[in-house]
Amino acid sequence: MKTAHDQLEELVQERTGELLLEIEERKKTEAALITKNAEIVLLKNRLQAENIYLQQEVTRPYNFGDVIGQSKELVQVFNQVEQVAPMNATILLLGETGTGKGVIARAIHSRSARKGRALITVDCTTLPASLVESELFGRERGAFTGSDSKQIGRFELADGGTIFLDEIGEMPLSLQCKLLRVIQEGEFERLGSPRTIKTDVRIIAASNRNLAEEVKTGKFREDLFYRLNVFPITMPPLRQRMGDIPLLVNHFIARFNKKIGKQIKSVSKDTLNTLQEYHWPGNVRELESVIERAVIISQGDTLQVLDSFDMPRKPEVSENGGAKALAEMERDHIMQILLKTGWRIEGNNGAAIILGLNASTLRARMRKLGIVRK
Repeated sequence: MKTAHDQLEELVQERTGELLLEIEERKKTEAALITKNAEIVLLKNRLQAENIYLQQEVTRPYNFGDVIGQSKELVQVFNQVEQVAPMNATILLLGETGTGKGVIARAIHSRSARKGRALITVDCTTLPASLVESELFGRERGAFTGSDSKQIGRFELADGGTIFLDEIGEMPLSLQCKLLRVIQEGEFERLGSPRTIKTDVRIIAASNRNLAEEVKTGKFREDLFYRLNVFPITMPPLRQRMGDIPLLVNHFIARFNKKIGKQIKSVSKDTLNTLQEYHWPGNVRELESVIERAVIISQGDTLQVLDSFDMPRKPEVSENGGAKALAEMERDHIMQILLKTGWRIEGNNGAAIILGLNASTLRARMRKLGIVRK
């Protein structure tokens, strides 16, 4: 017969077993809560980062307006956009600086099934080589000297949406293989973290370079080029669609009338002829800058363009009787502007503003054309 002591011992053991089970269940619950909390914090951080980015995008003034025109070259581009936008294909936008590649990227995104998510833009020309990787893929705190906080990368922000890699030809070779992996596998790691992150992103890339030639010279990965070149769209330069200039001029006048508070209502035939005879090396972006200046200085309701257009649209004839190369004409024009500005590139009176280009783009053009201050 069990004594009271034995009964008490059994009761203690039974209760101890129950408590151990409760402790184990509580540990599991706490671990699950910690995991869920970590997921909530990650999602919160991502939403905050995406919100900050979108606020910046909303307030950022774009360098040129909508792609306006009815030329056959532009209609072909519009048809291509309508074809590919609803699909999930990778797109490569080609063409000179200022032709409207960024606008086309936004048009593709707005017509896609991803339009409810973010369009994240990365300008590869403005990112220092040392920061490109952390900007694209993010970093953990302490990943490198000076990184005192965690950063969510652009590919993570773009999950479910679209990422626009502008001037992809400027991306360092060392990062091109990582970009290739994201395209092929849809995964990457943050700097300083071994954890693989999955992402579902549509990629639109753009370049003013001839990437096929860059591949031949070893400056761009061949496998990455073929991955990006699934559906290429080439933006025509403004000099190939001069008939669209009156439409563009009216579009920009309406915009700057509203912005500046002017009432410009007409453009003289001589002014339009002058604009249509110019070569426009800076394309639509340069035309926009010219019209904005004209709206500012114009007295009355007629547009007055006081810019001096030194570079003719028609090819000049060189001493040996051959047509002057387009690159040489562009070089001469940039040189003329630089001489006028005393070789000042940035600022309100700098050559970049006059040419309607970003300062970084102008410097890249100068390097390409071998323009050096003597």
